[in-house]
Amino acid sequence: MESTIVMINLFGAVGLLLFGLAQVKDGVSRAFGARLRTGLAKGTRSGARSFASGFVATIALQSSTATALMIASFVERDLVLPSMAQIVLLGANVGTAVTAWIVATGIEWLSPLIILVGIILYRRTSTSQQGAGTALIGIGLMLLSLQLLSLATAPMRQSAALGAFIGLLDGALPVALIFSAVLAFVSSSSLAVVVLILSLASTGILSPALTVVLVLGANLGGAVPPVMATLSGPATVRRVTLGNLIVRAIGCLIMLPLAGYIGDWTQGLHFSPAKLPVDVHLLFNIALAICAWPFSRLLSRTMLRVVPNDPQTDDGPKFLDQQALQTPVVALASATREVLAVGDLIERMLIRTENAFNNNDLSPLKEIPVLEKRVDRLQQEVKIYLSKLGRDGLDDENGRRSIVIIDYAINLEHIGDIIEKGLAEQVAKKIDKGLTFSDDGYRELKSLFSLTVDNLRVAQTILVTRDFNLARQLMEVKVDVRRLEKQSSERHLERLRDGRVDSLQTSSLHLDMLRDLKRINAHIVSVAHPILDESGQLIESRLRKAQ
Repeated sequence: MESTIVMINLFGAVGLLLFGLAQVKDGVSRAFGARLRTGLAKGTRSGARSFASGFVATIALQSSTATALMIASFVERDLVLPSMAQIVLLGANVGTAVTAWIVATGIEWLSPLIILVGIILYRRTSTSQQGAGTALIGIGLMLLSLQLLSLATAPMRQSAALGAFIGLLDGALPVALIFSAVLAFVSSSSLAVVVLILSLASTGILSPALTVVLVLGANLGGAVPPVMATLSGPATVRRVTLGNLIVRAIGCLIMLPLAGYIGDWTQGLHFSPAKLPVDVHLLFNIALAICAWPFSRLLSRTMLRVVPNDPQTDDGPKFLDQQALQTPVVALASATREVLAVGDLIERMLIRTENAFNNNDLSPLKEIPVLEKRVDRLQQEVKIYLSKLGRDGLDDENGRRSIVIIDYAINLEHIGDIIEKGLAEQVAKKIDKGLTFSDDGYRELKSLFSLTVDNLRVAQTILVTRDFNLARQLMEVKVDVRRLEKQSSERHLERLRDGRVDSLQTSSLHLDMLRDLKRINAHIVSVAHPILDESGQLIESRLRKAQ
């Protein structure tokens, strides 16, 4: 009976830890999700920034799996180079290890205060404050689970059965590694398993060598969930997560025969046995990052051979279920998913055009016509699908939602036309003729490109969430875009008056690209109009009334 109570307490404490981790991830995603994704996408221009982005994102989300899936999706949309994505995941691994190390510093006594502050924030009306409150509650629950784990594992010191089981693992270290890896895979959290190992190590029943091997297993198992989650995804996504698993597996295979020596080495340096799991966890991931970083490009090229390209598939709609037309709510959700996919295609077109502009490389522009044809076809399919839905009559709410989706699809199609017939041709002309913008002009256009991509991502979120604050924020950005366009035009004209040769050569291109980026932003911002109109926040005209 006593052993049953011990196991219930142990599993309950582990469950609370996993729940706390999930709360932190959900809270941070609600409070900072859009900014976190944007920062992660932008922070991959160099190896150092990529590593730092992965580290920060994982510290915030408390999940290297979430970071892996996020960065893999960015690789799919050409936002991040595959080699930089591998470095991001190295930073994510170190971020998880640092989190475990911080958790083990003995700050669990703060858990009631952190939970109290989290509840106060959660009761606020602001979405960001509620998200921050949820994250703090999750952190408090994680710290509380440490106390429960400590209490649950205390009786195990005298357990003959556990002692025999640990003795078996100590004599079969490869089995111990697999056992720990399975635990990490099942729980989808290497951090949770390392914390469990930490609790067992504090009882003194684990040898240093076994502690090292169990931590290695937790690292190996923690890399499996992202691979499983992306098995049905595109080849570009699978290459990133599988590459991370291969890196960890190689690290574990190298370290496994050295576990005994490492254990003796830590004893010689007087590492605290109670903190040994988190110390080994951190040292392993730092060493892995240092060793694997220089080979990130080689790994990316290798993964191209290991995971072949996906076969060509039909470019038709994937979510427009004809049977769902009998249920308007489901049909509207299907149409929304399809339109979001169109938005992803537009984002890819923008990113490819921006890459061509930044790198003076025509190759990213080759796919623009193909993508634009897909955009045309999908938006047409969405309009036909929703027209069928409207034949049987819709209530006011669903009718308005249908119009919003159709309007957004039409605006995305217009953006595709502007990119193909405007921006892409202008960038190609710049590259073909070897034209160079002035430094100021280049920075202005690059800034407007980045702002346009960010605005599109916000618009995608608004279409799904219909968040009033985001809609208002996007509407205010339209004013910023108009101001940036006006200021850039004025500065360009000043450079022309100053006789700047580079500005003279690129004058028409500069002004045409400014105009097209402004038009694209106008189409993007339109997604916010229905939400603000329903709230009475829009006026029919910007003209001042006559006195």
